[in-house]
Amino acid sequence: MKKLFIIIILLLVSIFTQSVLAEDVYKITAANFDTSNSMIVLNIPDESTQPVLNDIKIIRMENPTRAYFDIPNSILVIPKQDWKFNSKGINEIKINQFSTNPNTVRVVIYYDEDFDISNVKFLRIKNNIILKLKNTPWEDEYFHRTYRDEHSSSSDFYEYLTVEVPEETHKESIATQIQQAFNTTIQQTPKMDSPNLVKKDLKLNTKYYISQITPRPNGVLLSGFGSVTIEKPMILQNPLRIVYDIPNTLVNRDIRNSEYQLNETDSVKIGQFEVNKARIVITTPNVTKYIPVYSTDNQSLLIANLDKLNHTSLFSNTSDIISYNIEKTNAQTSSMLLSFNHPIVHGIDRTNSRLVVYLYNVSRYNEDTFNDTFKNSIYSNSNITLLPGIGMKLTLPTEQDTFINTYLGADSKTLKIQVTTPKKMKPPIINNNQGAKKIVIDPGHGGSDVGAIRDSITEKAITLDVSKRVRDILTKKGYTVEMTREADETVSLQDRVAFSESKNPDIFVSIHVNSSEKPEITGVETHYYHQESLSLAQTVHAALASNINSKNRGLFKSKFYVINHTTSPAILVEIGFISNASERAELVSEKRKQATAKAIAEGVENYFKEKK
Repeated sequence: MKKLFIIIILLLVSIFTQSVLAEDVYKITAANFDTSNSMIVLNIPDESTQPVLNDIKIIRMENPTRAYFDIPNSILVIPKQDWKFNSKGINEIKINQFSTNPNTVRVVIYYDEDFDISNVKFLRIKNNIILKLKNTPWEDEYFHRTYRDEHSSSSDFYEYLTVEVPEETHKESIATQIQQAFNTTIQQTPKMDSPNLVKKDLKLNTKYYISQITPRPNGVLLSGFGSVTIEKPMILQNPLRIVYDIPNTLVNRDIRNSEYQLNETDSVKIGQFEVNKARIVITTPNVTKYIPVYSTDNQSLLIANLDKLNHTSLFSNTSDIISYNIEKTNAQTSSMLLSFNHPIVHGIDRTNSRLVVYLYNVSRYNEDTFNDTFKNSIYSNSNITLLPGIGMKLTLPTEQDTFINTYLGADSKTLKIQVTTPKKMKPPIINNNQGAKKIVIDPGHGGSDVGAIRDSITEKAITLDVSKRVRDILTKKGYTVEMTREADETVSLQDRVAFSESKNPDIFVSIHVNSSEKPEITGVETHYYHQESLSLAQTVHAALASNINSKNRGLFKSKFYVINHTTSPAILVEIGFISNASERAELVSEKRKQATAKAIAEGVENYFKEKK
């Protein structure tokens, strides 16, 4: 009996010890890569009783350059991870079960020699470990950007990533978790040199997923999950249509490239424009009537015709403006903040000269407080007007080349309107030629500087040919056009800038041909540097992308010498890749050169029309 009692006691002690140890062991149930913030999140269930990693120590090693840290008392529930990045800085991250007695999970980071590993920061939210891979500021978790003027941004981050997992588990948790969490596209191929591994190429996207599109007589309703941001619309011709791009967004494959009829005159198309950008195109004779309207939870977006909008169907509760503030960021950027006592439903109407915010369920505000708060500021000319039966309309006049961003609080009770005014540039000289706009065209390279070359075909020859065609088209339309070179001659970057400055043009357009070590790459892209050049880049690139049958590679903010040092709005256009055999054949063809010149000229003309 005594022996039995001792055995029972020992069993109870063992069970109790195992229970205590089980509570102290952290189970890592998921490892996700968040592209929007360049961070990795190791998920640990909330039931863990002890804080995870009070003190993280990074151990640096060489040959190869790497660093690691250990998570004690932890078990990797998911398969071991091996993530390889195709970008500079961090090259690879491995997560595996380093030991089982004691239980230790090890995270190894492989990085370039010039990468500062001290930039890797650690945070804990509840019991989740967060590795911040780049020294970039955290976004304000309360505000989400709902609208922006810019069509490309440093916040538009996505990573091409390779994941290798054991073949027997490749259909299981980790790939599925990444795919579900970040809306990935997976292309699976067996890895020839390692038959036990399956290679998965992932294109990761974050922020918003459009699951459904619903056509309505008054517009189109986009439904999804995440947080939606919409860019300044573009109006295109032939046929007349308005284009809305939604960055950091993935479109449900079942509705991509679908077209719907809204009414007798209007139709809408939706597509995956870029790997991380959705595009909505509404073909309509009433392009100026359509605006985006945001739901209170920011999960759905109605792009509606103002004249056909049933405002009462948008909300169930009314709201009042209860406070007004100005937030100063720097000499050029500040924000108007409006707070409400209930969530708001609002719409955005943006033109080059003003921003209009429709506050559909807002019924009251204090006019004196509004005027006192914003007097002696860039918002002093703004005003609020009551719209009987609709709500209110906030109008903010803006000068040319002003950047606008709008943000909505997480509870939809605060609206922030951020305004960045342009830097003052030197005043233009009035042309004597009856006010004709003056343009400087810069054919890239020339003379001893051939630029990119393939099969005896040179960039300098293509750029000069296309530039002359652009000049001829614009001259016939009444513009005054100057060229930095008229023949195959060498002109330095400094001389090109000096030439442009001596002419004091309204705009500067540099034309180039692209090249890559990867022969499969094709497409057109447009570069700008100064904020004041963005609208020019947008309009020219929109025309180029619409008229040239090649991949749209988008806008880039780049510090090329000629667009950095000119004081006029300036862009650099890359009209295609000479390194791609098929596109190279097109670039030297009469059809492609004329189409390119016509598209650039159309974009220039659209730019000046928008500035009127």
